[in-house]
Amino acid sequence: MIKTLTRHGNSYALIIDRPILDLLNFEPDAPLEVSTDGKSLVIRRAPETSREARVAKSLSKVNAKHGRTLKRLAE
Repeated sequence: MIKTLTRHGNSYALIIDRPILDLLNFEPDAPLEVSTDGKSLVIRRAPETSREARVAKSLSKVNAKHGRTLKRLAE
């Protein structure tokens, strides 16, 4: 897919088509991290830094590693 930049005020914008946004599960107000390696532009969802997000991530790791053991202990 070839895209061109669109003038937006004093800047330029890259319009991302809805199917790509849906595929990546990007919401309109989601914070995105934009970086480059000097040749390519990389756009990804900004890491969540809220306490709830960190706890949920840690819980997922514990469940993945020790889920079966925790389930047997609960019985």
